[in-house]
Amino acid sequence: MSHILDPLPLDNTNDEICCCYVNSTSQIQVARITNVHNWYFERVVFPGQRLIFEAPRYSYLEIHTGLMASSILSDKIPCHQLIVVGEDEPHPFAIPAIDLDRQYAHQ
Repeated sequence: MSHILDPLPLDNTNDEICCCYVNSTSQIQVARITNVHNWYFERVVFPGQRLIFEAPRYSYLEIHTGLMASSILSDKIPCHQLIVVGEDEPHPFAIPAIDLDRQYAHQ
């Protein structure tokens, strides 16, 4: 997956993982990764939107909810818990992409 605007620093390329976060709330959220040296990652995630991104395995995704003037840090998720893998790649923390579709289709 290419990072057009903000590529990962070169020292992290061997430990990057593909992750997925879904905003299951009715509010706009801001997703940030702040614990990676020399890298800035921040995205707006609309209600029901799925955010697919690559990040170092050790990073944390911070979820900020609310208005920009008064947003609160509502969650801090280790990125290794957001790993997306194919059906032939089992991982103890991973949710297969096909299961994500089933899970959110019922909501």
